[in-house]
Amino acid sequence: MCTGIHRHSYKNGPAFMKTIGMLGGMSWESTAVYYRAINEGIKAKLGSLHSAEIILKSLDFEKIEQLQHAGDWEATAAILKKAAKSVEVAGADFLIICTNTMHIVAPEITNHIKIPILHIADATGEKLIKDKISSVGLLGTNFTMEKPFYKDRLRKDYGIEVVVPPSEERERLHEIIYDELCCGIVKKSSKEFYLEVIDKLTTAGVEGIILGCTEIGMLLSFEDTDIRLYDTTEIHADQAVNFALKGKLKTS
Repeated sequence: MCTGIHRHSYKNGPAFMKTIGMLGGMSWESTAVYYRAINEGIKAKLGSLHSAEIILKSLDFEKIEQLQHAGDWEATAAILKKAAKSVEVAGADFLIICTNTMHIVAPEITNHIKIPILHIADATGEKLIKDKISSVGLLGTNFTMEKPFYKDRLRKDYGIEVVVPPSEERERLHEIIYDELCCGIVKKSSKEFYLEVIDKLTTAGVEGIILGCTEIGMLLSFEDTDIRLYDTTEIHADQAVNFALKGKLKTS
C-alpha cells in the first residue's frame, strides 16, 4: 500500500512534467520494461502518488519484423512516421523510440514531426562519457551490430571505439533476440552464450558492454559479469524521466 509520505515534499503543488511520447511494441516485452522503469523513475523523483504522463503508440511487431528481414526500411519508416505523428498530435512533448534497431529510421521520423526525439545512442553515449568509457563491445540485433547508424554515432559524436563480435556469434545473438527474448522466452543456455561473447570482448580489451537491444536486459543483469554492462532500456528510460522533469523539479 502506498503511504503517500512524500505528498508534501514539493512546494506550490504537483511538479509540472512534460508528456512522454513512446513508440513501443518492438517488442512489447521490452516496452513493458520501459513503462515500468519510467513510472518508477518519476515516482522516485517526485514521491507520493506521482506517475509519468505518457502517450504510448504500440505497434504490431510481426509486421515490422517481416519488413526488417526483407530489408524494406522505407516501409518500416512509413509505419513509424505515421505512428510518431499520431503521438505528437495526441499531445506528447517529446518522443522516445523504444527499440535500438528502429533508430535506423530515426532521421526520417525526425523530419516528419516537430517534437524532439531522444535518441537511444545519444543517451548511451552520454552515459559512457560520464563513466569515462572509451571502448565498448556492442551486442544487439544484426542490424544494430552491422549497420553504421549506431556505431558511427557513438564514434563520431562521442569518440567511443565500438567493437562487435564475429559474424557467427552475431548471428546467434540475433536469433536469441528474435526467437526467444521477443517472445518472452529466457533460456539459461542463451544467457551462457551471451556471457561467453562478453568474456571474449572483455579479453579483447573493451571497457564496457552495451546491451544494444532493449530485450537483452531480460537475459542479463549487472551481477552476471565483472565488466560494466550498459542496459540501453534502463539508460533511455532514465533520460526520458530527466527530460520530462528538466527545469521543473521543485525542491522542498
